[in-house]
Amino acid sequence: MESRPLKIGIACFPLIGGSGILATALGSELARRGHEVYFFSYAQPVRLDLPQEGLHFHRVVFANNALFPCPDYTLPLAVKMAEVARSQRLDLFHVHYAVPHALAACLASQIVGSSAPRIVTTLHGSDTTLLGQDPDYRTAIEHALVHSDAVTAVSESLRTQTQETFRLKRPIEVIPNFFTPNKPKRRREEVRRDLGVADKFLVLHMSNLRPVKRIDLLLRTIAMAKNRARLKLFILAGDSFKPYEPLLDELKLRESVVVRHNTSAVEEYLEAADAGLYTSEYESFGLSILETAFYGKPVVAFRVGGIPEVVGDASLYPFGDITAAAAALDALVEFPDLARELGEQSRVRVMERFSADRVVPRYEALYRRTLASR
Repeated sequence: MESRPLKIGIACFPLIGGSGILATALGSELARRGHEVYFFSYAQPVRLDLPQEGLHFHRVVFANNALFPCPDYTLPLAVKMAEVARSQRLDLFHVHYAVPHALAACLASQIVGSSAPRIVTTLHGSDTTLLGQDPDYRTAIEHALVHSDAVTAVSESLRTQTQETFRLKRPIEVIPNFFTPNKPKRRREEVRRDLGVADKFLVLHMSNLRPVKRIDLLLRTIAMAKNRARLKLFILAGDSFKPYEPLLDELKLRESVVVRHNTSAVEEYLEAADAGLYTSEYESFGLSILETAFYGKPVVAFRVGGIPEVVGDASLYPFGDITAAAAALDALVEFPDLARELGEQSRVRVMERFSADRVVPRYEALYRRTLASR
């Protein structure tokens, strides 16, 4: 068991967002290390680069039955996971989010029976911060966590909050996110020209644009900057920007903001950027912040959730203090050497703590301990 390759089923959401990105990167790294990895989702994850040896994708189709008032995903997901677990003799399921993925894994395990894969559940935040507050989901999440063979969280902040929310007696192991930077396919100058940046200071924001990301504060920070005429905000969006269009016009930022949607070529934009700006109300980890720091770009963000665990306390401000955040951006624009120095400090920090070589072996060790306890 200690040396043989494992057969691992990964269930995740396919969209741009921390859980899907981490799950995809983890699966690719595990395949490179000789394991067989089987992905389950309703669409191919945005950053899943196929074909790759040892990597397989199984599409799950939503069930639309006239007997039910709305489409169902959990049951078809469970059935697909059970089918592949039987045919490929999977060792374990690694699921990202308790709902719906861990619940589907629990049901798939019951379908398979005594030879069912073990279940490792990784929490990314929403199970605790959103669904965990809803009594319609709370019991289901607790059931999924109790019946998982191992549970991980991506930060100490999230582990603490999860234990307080669900009052779990079982241990939760913290294994952080990681990032493996790829070489950009286009030169920095080419990307900046495509974005219409010219010689302006390019501020990058990457997120799924959910309410917790506080895009309103993001735009107001740019509007408050004294150097706003020298700034260009580039938003790499995982969802529609339409709800924020009125605010864009209200703040007269139409010429200062560029938005692109659901692209996998993040390294091109990270290389082209001069800094990152993140104004979330809460982040369990902040994978986009990690990616920004990996490319040596200084990060301006609020001091919430797991963000200090990623980048330390530099350039972090109390939540909602857009005056301080705007002033920080102004300083980066006015003092390019400072921007480069802070970016390099962030790059060194995250490379030492959050590289694939440091994090992926921790998951492999957890898998083997979990299987050994069968």
